Amino acid sequence: MRIPESELILDKRGAIYHIGARPEEIAGTVILVGDPDRVPVVSKHFDSIEFKLQHREFITHTGYIGKKRITVLSTGIGPDNIDIAMNELDALANIDLETRTLKPTLTSLNILRFGTSGSLREEIPVDSFVAGTHGLGFDNVMHFYKIPNTASENNILHAFKGHTDLSVGHVIPYIYEGSPSLLNVFNEGYHQGITVGCPGFYGPQGRILRLELAYPGLIDKLTSFRYEEHFVSNFEMESSAIYGLGKALGHQCISLNAIVANRVVKEFSKDSGLAVEQLIQQSLNIIADSI
Repeated sequence: MRIPESELILDKRGAIYHIGARPEEIAGTVILVGDPDRVPVVSKHFDSIEFKLQHREFITHTGYIGKKRITVLSTGIGPDNIDIAMNELDALANIDLETRTLKPTLTSLNILRFGTSGSLREEIPVDSFVAGTHGLGFDNVMHFYKIPNTASENNILHAFKGHTDLSVGHVIPYIYEGSPSLLNVFNEGYHQGITVGCPGFYGPQGRILRLELAYPGLIDKLTSFRYEEHFVSNFEMESSAIYGLGKALGHQCISLNAIVANRVVKEFSKDSGLAVEQLIQQSLNIIADSI
């Protein structure tokens, strides 16, 4: 079936609308970063760079570390931008843009988020790293897609809703598991736990400035949640949509975060830039050697 121009928008050079890239400009391994300024911070470690692209907040660098071809793409902040990035990356990999039809053989991308996050466990300190086992969303992106959960995901979600009292109300959490193969690679040197994706930085993450919270005490409930071996390790604003859309589209996804704040002991990193740089270097070495 041909996909209409209104649904799959291309620019004058045949690049997909928001990302501004063509299929040959994207590698099979993609690193997503929120901050556009973080793209060159990652790509400075490449041995060579083939393409540098920019459209709005979406900056793309594609190059090599040794023989490993890697793309780093900025998405901006929030799950709504992740919906754009994930769908357009998939389109570049799996839709013939000339005929506007699905390719007969689909490609599974490796998609890794490099980000910053707040810890929700006392034993996960600032400047440490977390690899999310699951993305649990407080946003509504995945409610617009029909994607079934596994029995394990359903069990975790049921227990989580009961523990947090989010089984009723306006927030409808969802959960999807990360790539088991990537989680196995990012094991040593990374804490592992459920990463919660929030649709905002202040109220959705329990911060009080001038506005009263609709869900007071939610942070404590996140910290105390446990179901079998599962617990909430950290939260940020993108991972849940990456995991959900990645699973739906058949890609291998993992979120790797440098912890810059610990919300339990009320600490913030004294050098968050250094923590991010160390996360980048360590994770790129693993990507080049093991993925």
